[in-house]
Amino acid sequence: MRRMLRLIAILLCIGLSTGTSAPASAEELVAKFTDDRSMQTRDFEIDEGPWLIDWIVNSEYPQSMGIGVALVNAKNGVHLGKVVATKVPGNGVRLLTDPGVFYFKIDSTLAYWTIKVIKLTPEEAGLYKPKAADDMR
Repeated sequence: MRRMLRLIAILLCIGLSTGTSAPASAEELVAKFTDDRSMQTRDFEIDEGPWLIDWIVNSEYPQSMGIGVALVNAKNGVHLGKVVATKVPGNGVRLLTDPGVFYFKIDSTLAYWTIKVIKLTPEEAGLYKPKAADDMR
């Protein structure tokens, strides 16, 4: 959450310091999932990239919580990768470019979570900077 607020503040400052307003956002919410249990979400379709997975997780029992979220190809059931695996409250984003039909497989213990799938323009995607490989563990 702090990271997102910091990014918003930086973008606003850049817009104010250059005397220009921030461009209108063309992002489109494709899907949103919120729950507090383990589940498989409904399928969602991305016709073209780039797109963003925006997740947030919290708990009333942060010492005992855990969550794992995997992205799965809905057409053939192939596990495409881990979105997040954590034992602490937090939030983050993953930027992807491949189109397809997908769903999330969520394993959650004592956590409540929200996952948003957001379609971006190439310009918006360019604002995201990847973490160093050491930070992706």
